[in-house]
Amino acid sequence: MERALLVVIEFDRRKPGRAHHAWSLSDEASELEELARSAGCEVAGSVPVRRHDPIAGTLIGSGKLEEIHQQVHDTKARVVVFNEELSPAQQRNIEDIVGIKTIDRTQLILDIFAQRAKSQEGKVQVELAQLRYLLPRLVGKGVLLSRLGGGIGTRGPGEQKLEVDRRRIRERISRLNRELVKLGSRREATRQRRKDARVPVVALVGYTNAGKTTLLNRLTGAQSPAEQRLFTTLDPLARRLRLSGDLTVVLTDTVGFLHRLPHHLIEAFTATLEETRDADLLLHVVDASHPQALEQIEAVEDVLRALQLETKPLVTALNKCDQVTAQDGAAMLQRQLPEAVVISAIRGDGLERLLETITQHLSDAPR
Repeated sequence: MERALLVVIEFDRRKPGRAHHAWSLSDEASELEELARSAGCEVAGSVPVRRHDPIAGTLIGSGKLEEIHQQVHDTKARVVVFNEELSPAQQRNIEDIVGIKTIDRTQLILDIFAQRAKSQEGKVQVELAQLRYLLPRLVGKGVLLSRLGGGIGTRGPGEQKLEVDRRRIRERISRLNRELVKLGSRREATRQRRKDARVPVVALVGYTNAGKTTLLNRLTGAQSPAEQRLFTTLDPLARRLRLSGDLTVVLTDTVGFLHRLPHHLIEAFTATLEETRDADLLLHVVDASHPQALEQIEAVEDVLRALQLETKPLVTALNKCDQVTAQDGAAMLQRQLPEAVVISAIRGDGLERLLETITQHLSDAPR
């Protein structure tokens, strides 16, 4: 288990004219720590950084980098993890100062994805995204910029070591692209059969660890893995669900969304997210017990906008009502989302009303 020193940066991201639920430095630190643990890291410490603007060459100032270098020595960390995306030049410059392997949030997320991918399509998508990320970070004929060649950030699906030769990476990317096209054709054929049979599709969306898979299991009797950790589900799941009368739908579950999910990561998982694009109805599952529930809702809405799905019919389910301790917070959520259905996927509370709401939306929709 690699010891990781986390660097949590807060830039002034305020945008005039837009209401924004800000993520505090402590919120960012908590999520980065959870991501690091999900990747299998032992968190050795955290360095907070507040800046108005990033520095082009090193992202943060030299004084703070020297402090990080000292913390690396004191904590015996083997990897430094930044919560911001690093350019190849920034990554190289920072490693020169701190003296050990340095990765960013994107590389950390990709490492988690590589561990979670189980289907062939999921593994292809993850490896493709990893190789595209690594290619500009190679120098010469193919030497990794990172000082340490193993561990987090260098593992492909199934713990295989990622290719680091520039020419072979390009060849591998071409092969993976061809394979993804073939796999996508099969998935498209499945979706077309559903359309021909006029079976409505309800797609579960939501922040990672909101309880989507638990809800799918509860509603359909499936036993898909559902754990209290980030990105438990990466590969798409599809299960049939019988509603009232003769109405049967397909309920799909896919990868959870994340605050500031990099756009190229969204693009990398286009094939997986096509299940969401083709859905007749989106079911947005919210962890109502989370202190940043409103911020997580906004993050999901940001991703839906990036996917051009913001106008698709949507039902919101406020999940984990059995875990809500601050009643004021729950009441505020309900005031802001009066149409939302309050549920507990674990206990089954509110599921009858949720199914009625889904049925009503599908009945009203033109088919």
